[in-house]
Amino acid sequence: MESHKNRSLYARLRFAAAGIAHGLRTERSLRTQALVFILVLLALLLLRPAPLWWALLILCSAVVLAAELFNTAIERLADHLHPELHPEVRIVKDCAAAAVLCVSVAAIGVAIALLVDSTRH
Repeated sequence: MESHKNRSLYARLRFAAAGIAHGLRTERSLRTQALVFILVLLALLLLRPAPLWWALLILCSAVVLAAELFNTAIERLADHLHPELHPEVRIVKDCAAAAVLCVSVAAIGVAIALLVDSTRH
């Protein structure tokens, strides 16, 4: 298989889009997070907060989606390299899932801060 390095920007964007499409097709948690992102965008449109809140919430959402994609990649690679159950592989997968949880909790914290700020104005 030919390397993805040094390809045109268009080709690299196609590879990235293929990764997102695969994740959305195969990972329920990524579909859930994508739906939450759409709801966040709708809430931003409804609340019409300052641009800084838009930036913070879009950044948080992007980080959560990226973490989900990294988690998917790590799980797929771990399963490919070591298909049978193994305690070390379980720890790798658990840590990747914990990373998604950490950024998700942080994103919820930012959303709560927006809601608190919105009720004060």
